[in-house]
Formats: sequence, C-alpha cells, structure tokens
Amino acid sequence: MLHLARRAIRPGGLRAYSELVVGKPPSPQWVAEQKAIEHHALQTTDFWRKMSYYVCVPALAIFGLYVYNVEIEHKAHNAHLIAENDGKLPQPPRFEYLNRRNKPFPWGPNSLFYNSVNQRDMSIDD
Repeated sequence: MLHLARRAIRPGGLRAYSELVVGKPPSPQWVAEQKAIEHHALQTTDFWRKMSYYVCVPALAIFGLYVYNVEIEHKAHNAHLIAENDGKLPQPPRFEYLNRRNKPFPWGPNSLFYNSVNQRDMSIDD
C-alpha cells in the first residue's frame, strides 16, 4: 500500500514524505500555520453554533407561529364557507385553462393526491 502511495506522489513530494518518515521535526513555520488553521476552525465553528442557536432557532419559532396563525385563519374561513353552503365548499369556476388533461390518469379524473374537502372534484361536470 505504501508503495502505491509513493508511486502516486510526484518525485518532489517523495523527498518531503521520506524526511517525515525518518523523523525530522516539522519546521516552526509549519507548526504555527497548523495552529492558525486550527484556531480559525474553532472560531468558525463557534460562530456558526451561535448563529444556529441565537438566530436560526428563534427565526424558525417566529415564522412557525406566523404560519400557524395564517392556517388558523384559513381554517376559520373555510369553516365559514362550509356553513354558508350547506356543509360543502363551493366549487370554483371551471376555467378551460386550468386542470387541462390531454390523457386521463390511470386512477381517475382527479389528481393522485386528491382531497375532497379542499379541491374540486373533476369527475363532476358543471
């Protein structure tokens, strides 16, 4: 395995590798560079951890509450429409450019994820 690694490295790299194997200590410049890289990595990791906890989590909570309130209003509006129309949602107008079907679906005229409470039933002709 070591033989394959040596053949993959260019000749200039072999000399540096063999010097490390012999036990020559790394230069102080290389050690300082490695410590600077490690310090930068720790600072960056700490920054993104703080960003996640103090910015992202509160933002998710705030937007989650906003969406919850919007959905509650939507549900109340649908309940009002159902109460006005004898227990069913009114069917939206059938526009010819919406729900265009060139070929029938194998499972019927409605989409695969058809929801009878919120969507128009395409099998009913007006």
